[in-house]
Amino acid sequence: MPKNTPYSLPKDSKAWQQAVDSVASLLPADTHLQDFDTLQSLPVFALIVVLPAYVHALDIHQYVQSWVDEQPSWHLVTVAEDAQAHFVDITIPEVITSKDDVSNPNAGSKQPFVPAQVFRYLLVPVNDTLMHPGKKTAAAHIIDDQLTTRLRHDLAENYLAKNTSSTQNIDSSNVVDCHILSIGHMLRTHKLICFDMDSTLIEQEVIVELAKMAGMGEQVEIITEAAMRGEIDFDESFVQRVSLLKGISTDVLDDICARLTLSVGARTTISAFKALGYHTVLVSGGFTYFARYIAEQLGIDEVHANNLDIEEGEVTGEVQMPIVNGAKKASIVAHIAERMGIDMSQVVCVGDGANDLPMMANADLGVAYHAKSIVQARADAAVNVTGLEGVLYALGYPALISK
Repeated sequence: MPKNTPYSLPKDSKAWQQAVDSVASLLPADTHLQDFDTLQSLPVFALIVVLPAYVHALDIHQYVQSWVDEQPSWHLVTVAEDAQAHFVDITIPEVITSKDDVSNPNAGSKQPFVPAQVFRYLLVPVNDTLMHPGKKTAAAHIIDDQLTTRLRHDLAENYLAKNTSSTQNIDSSNVVDCHILSIGHMLRTHKLICFDMDSTLIEQEVIVELAKMAGMGEQVEIITEAAMRGEIDFDESFVQRVSLLKGISTDVLDDICARLTLSVGARTTISAFKALGYHTVLVSGGFTYFARYIAEQLGIDEVHANNLDIEEGEVTGEVQMPIVNGAKKASIVAHIAERMGIDMSQVVCVGDGANDLPMMANADLGVAYHAKSIVQARADAAVNVTGLEGVLYALGYPALISK
């Protein structure tokens, strides 16, 4: 029987609303504090700081406050935990299917997520003002860069340098995530979340794994990396890579399925979003042969990917149209939202490559997960410190806790 590990997630969006209510005097007099569109036009930011649990973070408030003290235009408010928050119960199966055995890296008690500390604040201008959306986005990126640099420096100087015995393998550049987001992202009720698969829900790029089995691994990996960085056209790279897979048998495909490893936090994250009432979707530029397998492992509601052309038990090397590229991903997400009868303001998209940018740009919140630099620069939030559960924190949820 599967062994289940129970965790809880406070469902406390009221905490953000209470924080907004507390700064009403700093906002324009006619501001309706429950009008998300109005709040979106104000430079009121949610500031979320995420640290690994091993970092002694008693001084994190001091570090954040000291930076704000040097910015005379901004006021900092701590978002208090909601004492009356409802808890969403999350049960994470450690073993999912009968395929799990000692040879399967997905079997056993793989870390369900990275223990973390989450600190939540409001950053509010001292003088009430409106701000053009483009200028607000630019301001968020500037604050993000400045504060992240400052916190990394403070943590490296005051913590990591004094704890080398326990942190000797720690990269100080990835010891803190800062998310600077419009407060509207925290207050809205999102209903649809879409995930890329390769290097997001799973640790591998499946097409690279296929190429390795065909003896073309290095060639395909070079093409894949260039495409994910946005250096070459995705459709062109896809056709090139698939042509190199000609002759691979379905036995090899099944073997690769069995060896794919879920990203840390993937099971936790999908379980949490489903418990919160989200419709979950896997939308991939990879292949349905593998995407459906991963979706089944995670309990994802819906799958969209490329069909892998197979004849007489072997991959033909031909591409079936249309290719699920960046534009197609965005179109798929928009179609699902329309089918559900929801606005794109209720959609969250998560990915790591350049072909994920169109769907992330159209969503209310686009989250880069351990992503290429071009994707991190354009995303609303970038998760680097934790596993995939960091997406929950970027949406304003407190840290996961054991029951």
